[in-house]
Amino acid sequence: MSADDSTSPLLFDPAERHLGVLVGFDGSEQSVQALHYGATMAQGLGCRLTVVSAFTVPAPVYPNLASMPAVPEREARAAASRQIATAALSHLEGYPGEVALESVEGDAAGVLVELSATARLAVVGSRGRGGFLGRLLGSVSEALPAHAHCPTVVVPAGYEIPEGSGPERFTEPPSAEPVVVGLDSERSEVLITIAARAAAAAHAPLHLMQVLPPLDAWSASAQAMVSDQEFLERQREELAVLLGQEAARLQEHGPVASVTSSVEIGDPVSVLVKRSRTARLTVVGTRGRGRMLSALLGSVSRGLLERAEGPVMVVPDLDVSRIGHDPRRPR
Repeated sequence: MSADDSTSPLLFDPAERHLGVLVGFDGSEQSVQALHYGATMAQGLGCRLTVVSAFTVPAPVYPNLASMPAVPEREARAAASRQIATAALSHLEGYPGEVALESVEGDAAGVLVELSATARLAVVGSRGRGGFLGRLLGSVSEALPAHAHCPTVVVPAGYEIPEGSGPERFTEPPSAEPVVVGLDSERSEVLITIAARAAAAAHAPLHLMQVLPPLDAWSASAQAMVSDQEFLERQREELAVLLGQEAARLQEHGPVASVTSSVEIGDPVSVLVKRSRTARLTVVGTRGRGRMLSALLGSVSRGLLERAEGPVMVVPDLDVSRIGHDPRRPR
């Protein structure tokens, strides 16, 4: 069942997600980038790294017995897929954590969606080859965030892998680059909880952000009720106070040493895309409310995935009570 098949939040207990960090790997350059990113997150989260290669078998069409291959098509493709999965090990030289390799028959997007039900995090490159190749976004990196049973990170082509081969290559050093979470009022608790854990795993500060669309983006009826920019600015100031209080509580009781916040006025996609240039990770929900509502992915999460310059995490509607300790509350 996908996030769109029910209005109920998805049950999410990290202790029961035995696959840990799930990475879709097809040997392409961007899947190698996703592999490294997934490895660093698995180290930060203290869980298994599961590398998956998917393969499909076309319906056989043989005009005569002589044209039949010596090795059955399924067997040949399965062997090739296993080789691809094994090749991931050459990019994990020195990795100190647990690694599991999987070769699974099926459409790449469908395979990863199904496996995401037992994963803490899924990671893919923005494009790939073969079964992972798509349009502006790869078919997998577009479908997986919309249907996954766990948070999904899409790693862009500009992601840089550190040189070297030792275990330190898979450990994120402390950095001033924050994990930025774009909040909507309906799902803030889930997004903040997941983003705080990601920031702690990445040894990064956390920045809470809410974006108010400008007046010219409001509906005609809303514009009729609001005649001046001062009203919007007052709303921004009120939200900024509330978000600042949330940041203070999180910093006091949560796993992140530094938490900041801001409320900005502008196009949500453009603001978040700009933030992604200097963010360690940008976190959004699968869909928003009102203006942000779309069919599968919300217009904001889709627009951000297409234009982001850094890794983006898309979080489905999870049951926050199953995530574990809420970092905003005292132990």
